[in-house]
Amino acid sequence: MASSIASAQDKTVVIHGTATPGGGFPVYGAAYAETINETDTTLSVQPRNTKGSTENVPLLEAGKLDTGQVTGEVTYEAIAGVGRAPANLKIISAMYSNSGMFIVRADSPYKTIADLKGKPIAWGAGGSGFVVLARYAMDGLGLDINKDLQAVYLDKAADGPAMVLDGRVAALWGGGVGWPGFVAVAKGPAGARFIAPSADEVKRITAKHTFIKPLTLPAGSYPGQDAAVNTVGSWAFVLARPTLPDDVAYRMVRALHKGEAAIGKRLEQARESTMANTVAAAPRVDLIHAGAQRYLREIGLLR
Repeated sequence: MASSIASAQDKTVVIHGTATPGGGFPVYGAAYAETINETDTTLSVQPRNTKGSTENVPLLEAGKLDTGQVTGEVTYEAIAGVGRAPANLKIISAMYSNSGMFIVRADSPYKTIADLKGKPIAWGAGGSGFVVLARYAMDGLGLDINKDLQAVYLDKAADGPAMVLDGRVAALWGGGVGWPGFVAVAKGPAGARFIAPSADEVKRITAKHTFIKPLTLPAGSYPGQDAAVNTVGSWAFVLARPTLPDDVAYRMVRALHKGEAAIGKRLEQARESTMANTVAAAPRVDLIHAGAQRYLREIGLLR
């Protein structure tokens, strides 16, 4: 991994961290890189598979990534200094809203979160931000994901669907629109069903952990999903290393803004990757990279 911005064939190379193969982050990273590179030919954003959000943060801090994708929960912990020193990382752009829920086979007996207590659950890859979201969501319900449920952690996200389909686990945790793991289970021979917090459970979770918000997965996000799913989650972000030059951040944000329609065509959930959503989702304006702030002011989204 590059430790700094490099120039190759008159292009500014940006090493961009995603996650393990088979999850939503690598798919997004490919669409993100293709869109920016197509829109600004002086940039060469190059995605790299990593262990996910929890690894991307220290890699960014060490300058081993230039930019990286990080879920909202991991962003919160890093910036707030939960269990560690506060991270000096800045937001380049919002990715999409990340809702968390379980998927089970449609022929399974499980209907509620309470039904899953004591059952084997595939939470995701160990470094995934989805695992962090699960920990907070279940904690809001008084549950420990390692003690009250049988935790199964994956080497890579792509391993999870087969475990649901063949019955090795009762459910797979994940979320968002078009997440590959959920698509695979939904397309299985039995079909699929989602389990999410009830309205009362949503209130309990968001009351205890205020950075987690109520979110809705739209109907039709997955095969056979006829109704919207109300749950909890947060916004994922593209974060930058502390020393990413302002000019590079400016050009990346400008290219993404000009390519908003293009990235939305490449990936449905990337339709949320707008500059307006970046401003709305950022916890504070000062957490947005100075180069990105400059562009946002130019287009009138910041004063």
